[in-house]
Amino acid sequence: MITSKAYSIGITGVVLFVLTTIIGTFLHPNYNNYSQFISELYAVEAPNADLIRYLGYIPSGVLFLLFSFFAIKETPKSSLKNAGFIGIGLSYGLGTIICGYFNCDIGCNPEFINPSLSQIIHNLSGFLTYCIVPGSIFLIAIKSRKWENGVPFSNWSYILSLVSFIFVFILNTNLNSPYKGLIQRVIEISILFWIVLCAFYIKKQFNNA
Repeated sequence: MITSKAYSIGITGVVLFVLTTIIGTFLHPNYNNYSQFISELYAVEAPNADLIRYLGYIPSGVLFLLFSFFAIKETPKSSLKNAGFIGIGLSYGLGTIICGYFNCDIGCNPEFINPSLSQIIHNLSGFLTYCIVPGSIFLIAIKSRKWENGVPFSNWSYILSLVSFIFVFILNTNLNSPYKGLIQRVIEISILFWIVLCAFYIKKQFNNA
């Protein structure tokens, strides 16, 4: 049996990202998952920020970037599909790396008052990530419909693309919402769930030789 690198790397990246978030929450006293951004777990002066950044989020970003690269190689040739996976890799993969390296100011400065350069880069990278990912998943949804047994995966891709797009819109129109943490987690869960579905689909359909 051929081992799918996209599958193993994608699943590992998701597990690492989720575990980092859970562990970071426990290490951060009084942290609220409903009202605080994930980035606040590794903001300037946050407890164990460097540990969370360099051993958790940045490595998971590297894995998401590699997942996209191997997914391109392990799925049927298509420029549309390539564009989708490149979008995922550069936005969610590289974007996670950039956001991890350039962490935000104390409390992530939601009012954006005298932001540091790191905060500006962090916000710009996060904004571009959330703008690009839903569309990238949508492109893959279009093309995967023609793959063998691809209709269920395509349907899920359409749904998760729409969900992530809707909640990105909600988040960006109300960044001071008392539920902004919860809204962001819906976006992240929809993306991470899609990566898991994609990884399992690739393993099942293209790596059983």
